[in-house]
This record gives sequence, C-alpha cells and structure tokens, in this order.
Amino acid sequence: MAHSKEILVVDDDPEVTASLALALTQSGHVPHTVASPDEALKALAAHQYDLVIQDMNYSRSMTGQEGLELLQRIKGHWPHVPVVLITAWGTVELAVKGIRAGAVDFITKPWTPQQIRHVVGTALGMADLRRTAAPRGGITRAVLDQEHDFGSIIGDDPALLRVLAVVAKVARTDVPVLITGESGTGKELVAEALWLNSERRNKPFVKVNLGGIPPTLFESEIFGHVRGAFTDAKHGRLGRFEAANGGTLFLDEIGDIDPSCQVKLLRVLQDRTFERVGSSVSTSVDVRVVSATNRDLGAMIAAGGFREDLLFRLNLITVHMPPLRERKCDVPILSSRFLLQASMLYRKKELRVTPDGMEWLAHQKWPGNVRQLKHVIERAVLLSSGDELDVSDLVAAGQAEVGIPASPPSLAGDGVTLQEMERAMILRALDECGGNLSKVASALGLSRGALYRRLEKHGIQAPE
Repeated sequence: MAHSKEILVVDDDPEVTASLALALTQSGHVPHTVASPDEALKALAAHQYDLVIQDMNYSRSMTGQEGLELLQRIKGHWPHVPVVLITAWGTVELAVKGIRAGAVDFITKPWTPQQIRHVVGTALGMADLRRTAAPRGGITRAVLDQEHDFGSIIGDDPALLRVLAVVAKVARTDVPVLITGESGTGKELVAEALWLNSERRNKPFVKVNLGGIPPTLFESEIFGHVRGAFTDAKHGRLGRFEAANGGTLFLDEIGDIDPSCQVKLLRVLQDRTFERVGSSVSTSVDVRVVSATNRDLGAMIAAGGFREDLLFRLNLITVHMPPLRERKCDVPILSSRFLLQASMLYRKKELRVTPDGMEWLAHQKWPGNVRQLKHVIERAVLLSSGDELDVSDLVAAGQAEVGIPASPPSLAGDGVTLQEMERAMILRALDECGGNLSKVASALGLSRGALYRRLEKHGIQAPE
C-alpha cells in the first residue's frame, strides 16, 4: 500500500475482529475495533476513519436490522466514509439491502485474507474516485491522449470525451467496471482501454463472450478442468479466470449468461477462488473484472432473469457508451478512417467521400452504430468503380440485402476475389440482422460454429 488507511471494524465477536485486524494489518492498514453500534458511532464522532467494516447482526436478533440501522446512521452523519458489510453467504440478500442503503460492498463469512484485500482495496479505490471529481468542461482529446493510450477509440465528440475522462480516472484502480450501450458502440474498445491504461497492462487481457458459451460448458470454459474430469477430457484445460490471473478479464455479453451460471460466477467474484471441474483443490486468482452488455440489466432483475447481487458485484462503476446518433461530430472522422482501412484491405486505390456523401452519412440514424457505419463504408468501397463515393454509392451500400448484391461487381473488371465477396456477404448479413449471430448464421445457411470460423478467417470482430 502506498498509504496506510485507518479502518474501523465493528463486530461483537472478538474472534472476528481479531481475524480482520490481522488481515488489515498485513495489508498495510491500521485497524481499530469496537464491539457494538453505539461504540462505533462514538468512535466515528471522535476520529476520522477511511473505511468502516461492520457486521450486520449483533446481540438482539439475527434479522440484520441493527446492522441496517447502524449503516443508515453512519451514512446520515458521515456520508463520505465508505462502509463494507459482513454477512453470511446464506444471507446475501441482506447485504443487497445494505448496498441499496449506501454500503459499497460486502464480505461473506468465512472469508480469506485475499478476499479482504480485494474488497478493502476496491472500497478505498471507490472513495478516492469520488473525492476527485471527474473533469468538467474544457477537456480535449489532445489533453486525454497526452497521458493515456486511447488510440483505438476514434473521435472527439463531447459525448465520447466524457466517457474517456471517466475511463482515464478509473483505469488505474481495480474497481469492477460495467460498460453499457447499444450494440456496435465500441464497448470492447473501452474495455481494452481500461486494461491498456492500468497497472495490469503488462499482464493478460482475456476476452470471454458469455453469449457464446452454453450452460453445460460454462464451468469448464470459465474455471477450467483437469484430465479425466469428463469423457472427452483427455488433457487438463486452463479456465478463463486462471488465464487472466494478474491481468484483466473482460466478460462480454454479461446479460446473456444463463441464470443457472450466474451464482457460479458470483461465487468466484466474491471469493476470488474456484475449483477446476473434476478437482477439489481451490485456486486463487487476482483478476480485475470488466463486463459489458447491451441489455437492460435492471429490467432483467425485475423480470427475474438476472441476479441483483451479481449486478452489484459487476458495476461499482458504470460507463455508458453513447450511440453514434449522439456523436454526430465523430461521423466524418470515423468515415475517413474506415475508408482508408477498407481501401487498403481490398487493395483499392484511395477513395474519398464527396461533401454531399459525407453530409448524408452525418444525417443517418445508424441503429447499428459505429459497426454499421464501418460496414457501409466497407461495402461501398468493395462495390465502387470510381474515385469518389457519392450519396448514391453510400445509399446502395446501406440498402444492400443479404444474398444478392444491389450492384454486383464485375469480377474481371474490379478484381474482386471470392474471399472478398464472402467477407462482404457476412458483413451485409451482420448489418441486416442487427449483429444477431444466430440470425446471421441462418441467413447464410451456416452453423453458428462455421460462422465463427469465417468471422475469424476474415478478421471480422464478433458482435458484442
């Protein structure tokens, strides 16, 4: 720890306070322990603490009411002091009530020293972020780029700069980040930026598309398995958490995780330990978790499709990527970049978009966001025969249907290979189907697995 913090521990069990005090001391902090809510309030009134760790149950009952009352009094008098709750795994719903009431996190009994370090570090990191207000007004892309690596994120629209300013602040912490936004807005690029600008940038960045993992394979993919764990397990396999140890794990499409798998994910996020399939040995990991979704997790919780306690574990900080229609200033720069990339990819002479064409691009709604704009530019380049892309070229590229191109190119005249045509067809299908891979595979007459292989073959990023 660069600076030790003073932490108040509130629990009526002397063994618990002694154990927590030891773990905190080993982490470089200064613990102070008290045994009751009244003692806690007196201590807070007399001294400034950086963090409070409090039990949810005391002498009167096991309902957690005393713990909630103490939390409410702390937040009422000392709103800037972060509070971490102590509860049993079987009463996590009680901790969720506490989170709603203002606690930043919770620890379940029994805990490990590693879990204490992680939860305390996250809580203190959150407090530091809240003490230093996000940049307001006047921030420019040049200023951000001076100290941060945002090279893969194109644009300087104010809506995007606000996102990058938040990313710049949270990147160096280990705080879990949830990236929200419509499909095609660039959530994966933000996840990569969080990794590249963190202290973990020299460690692995592991991406997991949770929407592509069936429930039956979830544990093997995420936690790994040992040889002989099941019929086809001829060799042991490293899971994604273990592969990301020391680095960052990006859980894409978190809203698509099957309900039966959510509690398994919650346990490893809570305990930072897991067991490989077929093994009884616990493995500990040090991983920063970033997740992303284009779904409304709040609505899913209300409908019973997503665990509220899992959401609290994932979104201590939420970064929302604005849709392209709210980043109008970025359309010209994005279009120019995609035009150059597509010209090089298809071995075409360098093209330009006419002023009328650029105006047309800027006034589209782009429901598929940045990804859709990129696909339209690519199709327009692929089908072009002149030196410029005018409105008519862009309209034709935007309206091309899956199957037969609106204006099929001449293979002899334009030098378009079968591989390039296949790539163009896949891009059209992605656009037409809104990035839904099941629909894309069906439209192209492919299995989902075959579609993934072609996406990799052509260097096409799978939709978020």
